[in-house]
Amino acid sequence: MPKKQAGLLGSSMVVGSMTMFSRVLGLLRDVVIARLFGASGNADAFFIAFRIPQFLRRLFAEGAFSQAFVPVLAEYRSNSEKNGQLQAVRDLLNAVCGVLGGTLLLLSVLVVLAAPLVAMLFAPGFINQPEKFELTVTMLRITFPYLLLISLTGFAGAILNSYDRFAVPAFTPVLLNVALISAALWLSPRLAEPVFALAWGVLIAGFAQLLFQIPFLARLELLPRPRWQPAHEGVRRIMRLMLPAIFGVSVSQINLLLDTVLASFLPTGSVSWLYYSDRLAELPLGVFGIAIATVILPGLSRMKIQSAGDGELHASWAQFSATLEWALRCIALIALPAMVALMVLAEPILYLLFQYQAMQPFDVQMSALSLRAYALGLLAFMAIKVLATGYYSRQDMKTPVRIGIIAMVANMVLNLVLVTWLHVYWQVGHVGLALATALSAMLNALLLYRGLGDAARQSGVSAQLLGRQFGVLLLRIVLASLAMGALIYFLLPSPELWQAAGVWWRLQTVAWLCVAGALALLLLLALLGVRPAHFQEHAVTRSRQQQAVR
Repeated sequence: MPKKQAGLLGSSMVVGSMTMFSRVLGLLRDVVIARLFGASGNADAFFIAFRIPQFLRRLFAEGAFSQAFVPVLAEYRSNSEKNGQLQAVRDLLNAVCGVLGGTLLLLSVLVVLAAPLVAMLFAPGFINQPEKFELTVTMLRITFPYLLLISLTGFAGAILNSYDRFAVPAFTPVLLNVALISAALWLSPRLAEPVFALAWGVLIAGFAQLLFQIPFLARLELLPRPRWQPAHEGVRRIMRLMLPAIFGVSVSQINLLLDTVLASFLPTGSVSWLYYSDRLAELPLGVFGIAIATVILPGLSRMKIQSAGDGELHASWAQFSATLEWALRCIALIALPAMVALMVLAEPILYLLFQYQAMQPFDVQMSALSLRAYALGLLAFMAIKVLATGYYSRQDMKTPVRIGIIAMVANMVLNLVLVTWLHVYWQVGHVGLALATALSAMLNALLLYRGLGDAARQSGVSAQLLGRQFGVLLLRIVLASLAMGALIYFLLPSPELWQAAGVWWRLQTVAWLCVAGALALLLLLALLGVRPAHFQEHAVTRSRQQQAVR
């Protein structure tokens, strides 16, 4: 078990480092977009046209599809290794590729033809702004086929992840950022309407990402040959698992899209303010939360909680819960300091990255408010990724669906209350959208955690999902993070300096503030008794197994 868990840590570091590279390029991409287009009406139109296929991508490429497909593929792979035959796996891949690709091709054609109706559905507030609405419709027709391409890319990535080839899928998103940066800098000056360059960049990136993964599948002799076989047993199982999982795994994305719909009714710039702040909040989520959830899913899918005997059951639960606890410890160590740092450094970071040329100081201030609201839910966003994986690895899709619906309803109620209140009294309705998303994520995470504990007790296990030391460790991280935030706040220069300063002063100041905060955090954690052993997988596993024996 230690060797296997060490593999999880190493794989998480590989995925995290690749994702970090992609996210850094993503920030550079957003800096370029902010410089050229700011928070204008054209930028709002592009973000809507891009967010619609991106939202569906989260469902098909890296959301419900992946969570349903990986456990089924794991079973087929296990059976094929026992029998020494790969044909069953190849047949499954051929059928899934054909059904997924054919369905999304049809969907893409329909959306391209009905783009005005789709734009009305997702951005009803643009209807009374004819130029912005027409721009959104035209760009949606260009960007939507990206869904087909990126979903097939996600399918290929899920295969590679299942065979422990994590680096290639983690690197692939880099190509999207490269394509958008190139389009913005090289293509936009050559077009009558420069913002169209971003839409074409999205489509080009879709082709590049899919083609990049093909050689690696061929090397594994798993390159699919699409077959339309919706009656294939594996396809039907995936569809049964996938349909309810759409809600369970993508609640945060559905909430974000509902936020976009409501933001279209708010003042011009609201969509862009939410986009820039959400991008920064997603940086630690994408680098660490998704990376850890990605690498634990194949392993958890092979950890079946058997009921052959009481001792076996408790030992298996100890192994299962130890993997989840290790993941939650890691994300707590990242999410809590990141949450505090984002709240304190919201405006300095936004000034450093975005406030040039088309981006105005007022836009930075508005984005900073929504960034702080999103940051409140950072730990919950990351915990959802890990906890939901615990359900999907056991092919339990119904529980996350029920929880997801509860969280989504709560989000809508909070949206209506907070947006109305904050817009009427302070003219910052977009902050209400971000705050509602964070609060509903907290509810979602708590219900997911409670549900896993209930499932264990129904299986005859009395042990808790998290060990006795988890709460103590969490408290120490919270105290260290708050003290770090207080130090950074004390060292902050005045807001007037940020507006007047150039890029190099901003960069140097943010850099030394981050270094000072990181050093203070490490010192405080050490003083509070937090040690590297708390985040070593085999140590967590040994502790849980000892509890199971007792």
